[in-house]
Amino acid sequence: DCGSGLYCASCPAVGQYQPICIRGQATPLTSIVSTSSSDYKSRYFSNTNLDTFLIVSLLFLAKVNGLPYNRYSWLTTHNAFSILNEQSFTGTPRVTFYNQEDTVTNQLNNGVRGFMLDMYDFLEDVWLCHSFGGQCYNFTAFEPAVNTLREIEAFLSSNPTEIVTIFIEDYVHASKGLTKVFNEAGLSKYWFPVSKMPKNGEDWPTVTDMAANNLRLLVFSSMSSKEATEGIAYQWRYVVENEPGDSGIRLGSCSNRKESAPLNSNAASLFLQNYFPTIPDESGTCKDHSATLIQILNACYQAAGKVPNYLAVNFYMRSDGGGVFDAVDRLNGRSLCGCNTVAACQAGAANGVCKNVPVPSLSSPIARGSSTSTQPLQASQ
Repeated sequence: DCGSGLYCASCPAVGQYQPICIRGQATPLTSIVSTSSSDYKSRYFSNTNLDTFLIVSLLFLAKVNGLPYNRYSWLTTHNAFSILNEQSFTGTPRVTFYNQEDTVTNQLNNGVRGFMLDMYDFLEDVWLCHSFGGQCYNFTAFEPAVNTLREIEAFLSSNPTEIVTIFIEDYVHASKGLTKVFNEAGLSKYWFPVSKMPKNGEDWPTVTDMAANNLRLLVFSSMSSKEATEGIAYQWRYVVENEPGDSGIRLGSCSNRKESAPLNSNAASLFLQNYFPTIPDESGTCKDHSATLIQILNACYQAAGKVPNYLAVNFYMRSDGGGVFDAVDRLNGRSLCGCNTVAACQAGAANGVCKNVPVPSLSSPIARGSSTSTQPLQASQ
């Protein structure tokens, strides 16, 4: 029995053939803002270990009023809808690549807060497709987009302090097509308007203010015209992004994708880091989500001068230990308090003054070492 937040798995790609306990949930962040620490423990962590509760308790104490949204890092799923064994809604066997293994609802419950969705005109509606050439086909279609958007709406409705971001790879040309599908899903009431989005790299509102004003859904489109016609933010006006695919996982390298401003640009205050190969590799992902991940994060930190706000991955649950969840804890520790993990943040302490607590280990969520150094990110042995 691995306990709450963990699950049993192996990683043959690194020679780990016997199942071990793998981390499977992110540290909640925004929920802590509006809940007392004792209530929070009983609500979320009644059956989990002390280390996990320590992380959220310290976050609550240190960040009770919240920080600007762009100070946080969020786990993001690449092609969140492209799910193994997902039923065909067209009746045609699907021929495409897959990037995830569980439903969007499960992804949300496990702490994913950013979703990359490919939206197309198809069958007189807006569909999620993993396709090519800007066209959706019966054999590349997944489902009407409204289905996934309703999963997100249900989560936001049940979790009034959570904030979700959607990145749309946009092939929708129908007039007001995206507006209609978001309205149909009931998401318009959470919409963060373009008019309120910071320009020129300024800070975003605090997560507390965003929750209090119910502006808890950020939506970005890859089609620049949608900002004027539908009020949907053009992604690269507000977000810098590294190259996706194989170029984004090359050791010692981190460059911007062609649509994006340079990673160190002050024009945008949000940074999306892609970390996935061009061809999804389900069995090899557990290896990718180990020490190599930390090396790439460090390279991109040097290139951008800041930690990513979104870490986009395939098969987010797969690792040989702490994986992307521990990596995001490290990113938040560095950004929020200058420490190697969020568990080391201290209430009222100066940046970089860190509590001596166990640091997450990407290679083992059970056996952990201790450290409080802040430069660079370290993969514990």
